[in-house]
Amino acid sequence: MALWHACWAVAASVTAFAAQSLGGLPDNVLAALLLTALPGIGGVMLMVRDSIGLRFVLMGSWLLASVAAAGLTGGATGAVPGLLVMPLAAGIVLDHPRIGDDRLTRLGIAALVLPLVSGLISSLLNGAEAQPPVLAAVSGLLAVAATASAIGLTWNERRKRLTLAEANSRRVEAVLNAQPGLTLLLDPAGRAVAAWGAPPPSVSIDALVNQGLIAAVHAPDRPAVAAALQRAAAGQTAEILFSPRLALDRRVVMILRRFDHGQDSGGDSGGDPPRLIAQAFDGTAQFARELGLESARAEAEAQSAGKTRFLANMSHELRTPLNAVIGFADIMRQRLFGPLPDRYAGYADSIHQAGGHLLDLINDVLDLSKIEAERYELALESLDARDPVSAAVALVRVQADDKGVDLAPVLPSIPLTVQADARALKQMALNLLSNAVKFTPTGGSVTLTLDGVGPYLELVVSDTGVGIAPEDLRRVGRPFEQAGGADQKAQGTGLGLSLVRSLTELHGGRMSIDSTLGEGTAVMVRLPVIPIEPVETRGEARGEAPVEDLVAP
Repeated sequence: MALWHACWAVAASVTAFAAQSLGGLPDNVLAALLLTALPGIGGVMLMVRDSIGLRFVLMGSWLLASVAAAGLTGGATGAVPGLLVMPLAAGIVLDHPRIGDDRLTRLGIAALVLPLVSGLISSLLNGAEAQPPVLAAVSGLLAVAATASAIGLTWNERRKRLTLAEANSRRVEAVLNAQPGLTLLLDPAGRAVAAWGAPPPSVSIDALVNQGLIAAVHAPDRPAVAAALQRAAAGQTAEILFSPRLALDRRVVMILRRFDHGQDSGGDSGGDPPRLIAQAFDGTAQFARELGLESARAEAEAQSAGKTRFLANMSHELRTPLNAVIGFADIMRQRLFGPLPDRYAGYADSIHQAGGHLLDLINDVLDLSKIEAERYELALESLDARDPVSAAVALVRVQADDKGVDLAPVLPSIPLTVQADARALKQMALNLLSNAVKFTPTGGSVTLTLDGVGPYLELVVSDTGVGIAPEDLRRVGRPFEQAGGADQKAQGTGLGLSLVRSLTELHGGRMSIDSTLGEGTAVMVRLPVIPIEPVETRGEARGEAPVEDLVAP
């Protein structure tokens, strides 16, 4: 393109100077030839920077130069009539796909009118003059050569682009046909317009083209497929699973999306309805896996429910005879019916201790079973939180003293009224204290803190015991999960913290554990059980004067 402009500039300049040296040219003709050489010189800039704006500037300069040359020489009846068609040649050579639709070529054709008008006006004003036919013939030949070369350049460029586009099209089509799934171009009614790739088993491309997607689907699935087509036509991405009509044991997964071909191609769609792009895959294996997972989930839920019912029933059945065993062992320990040999007295103590431990375990299992079966009902009542917590401290006090562990409860000095289950609150405090004393060595300390923070009741039990490793913190709190080594696991069953967490969640609260291995553990329970009362009511409950009594009359 730049070379074409350079050649024209050289040809026009050489023609002008050759004619001037051979026989002399009128000044107006010489000026016309040199004027038309200027756009050619400007076109050399295309070698440095090619842009749409520069092409339009060059086209404008060709038009101005042609109009000026026609005005100087008389146009079609002048000495160089061939210069009038140069805007057309320039429009052909400057056209580009980015400009679109041969706009510069059409502009060049329309621009022929301006030089003709300019030449006609010049002839009318200056009169017709005899012109040398040789120069007119030379200008005509130059114009024909320029136009022909412009057409040739444009044709070669278009042929290259067409060849490249065809190669790219074949490459894209080969990739689409080699894909494992099926890609369809559908009209809004679901009829296939084009298809690429491998169809899923029992899906016929011919049927999709001739009968449409709806007809290829099993009848019960057709409403869902039709709804998916509507959603895709509305601009939403739709995914649907259906059975093909020819193989009800199979499933096909299809993803649908609207294809706005006018927007995607950068042009006007001409008002055509939007089409749909669909990708179809064989979803039989996926459907079978989902069925298997659903079946496994249902089976697991049934087994879990059966286990829960079994534990609840067995725990209840075991407690009655176990209470009798503990009662008889206690009678023997107290020697209510006479003295016993020392050895048998020791056996009675062991039976009583083991029976009590087993009863605690059964009670924990029963409570957990009720919670899992959603049969545990909280007996909410208004109570002073210090009472059940103090009772739990009293129960653990003997165990702490026997082990040489300092047990320090920190309770508020005024009543702490809550709306909670007294038995559950006592059980939580008892389990936390028992765990803390159990895993705190002799000489250590266990601290229980009870306080109210806004609507929350905070119960914190901290110890200076063995602590919990970071990798075990994620497990403790689940049923039968324990931390530490074998000697530590032998001291419990892993139900205490699990029961505390479950009872906490039943109250709508949460339990958190903070521990450092070798330094100790702190477990905090936060329960939203403190009623929000008016300021006057809280003051009266603490023995303070009502607000109105504090205001001077």
